[in-house]
Amino acid sequence: MQKKVSQGMVDEWIEHVSAFTQLGKVADYIPALEKQDRENIAIGVYHLDGECVGAGKTENTFTIQSISKVLALALALMDQGEDYVFARVGKEPSGDPFHSIAKLETTNPSKPLNPMINAGALAVTNMIEGTTPDEKVGRLLAFVHELANDHSIQYDQEIANSEYETAYLNRSLAFFMKQHHVIEGSIEELLDTYTKQCAIEVNIKQLARIGAVFANEGKDIESGRQIIPRQLARICKTFMVTCGMYDASGSFAIRVGIPAKSGVSGAVMGSVKDFGGIAVFGPALDEKGNSVVGMQLLEMLSSRLELSIF
Repeated sequence: MQKKVSQGMVDEWIEHVSAFTQLGKVADYIPALEKQDRENIAIGVYHLDGECVGAGKTENTFTIQSISKVLALALALMDQGEDYVFARVGKEPSGDPFHSIAKLETTNPSKPLNPMINAGALAVTNMIEGTTPDEKVGRLLAFVHELANDHSIQYDQEIANSEYETAYLNRSLAFFMKQHHVIEGSIEELLDTYTKQCAIEVNIKQLARIGAVFANEGKDIESGRQIIPRQLARICKTFMVTCGMYDASGSFAIRVGIPAKSGVSGAVMGSVKDFGGIAVFGPALDEKGNSVVGMQLLEMLSSRLELSIF
């Protein structure tokens, strides 16, 4: 029997997790993110038959932050091919925090361990085709429009500016990688592109639909058109399993067991083969940088419908 989420189920889950909104901490190292309302929580599930259910603040928008790493990886792989991308970025999980520079110094060659940590994500964004930051961001937005089937999606200029002005660690990572020829070109232009990429703004149902395209082996939900080559969609989902929840990916695999990627805005996108896309949002984060409410929602969803891929 096909597993489906009903409106009643998501309404019940949102009501249950509202008690967790006061736990955790809203990200404050990006000043514009600190303004987020911790009561702004939501869940969206986009089934592969096109039906979408949502609960909570479903119309509110938020920035995707590190979820953009999955989308940039898919586009860079489509632009450059697997051999080119993985000559510059590794495929292995990291037990270090997402902004750590340590492994760049201790591995040889000095390339990032995977595309989901910040160093790897910067290297991937550097590979997206385009001669200017605006051209690269425009191509990424056009790709997001296809995935979400919504051409209204843009980035939040205030959050992009806030991230750009405070991106000291990311600048350090980028300069280190430029020294070792992992990335090329202007560091400031790369940071401009990357911060706008992270500031792409969606609502919960748009994000769930993006997750559903990855769940559908890269094919559009309604038309069946292949937006992302199947093999590349599978690579992206594999990284979501092994590295998508920062250094909590192992425990998340045990507790929830679905391919997922989180962002410091409090958003998480999940993709489950033969089921669909899942998006959850709650701005307050746990000590690993993952949404407290989002983790609760995903755990309930996975348990109730037995969605763990393990």
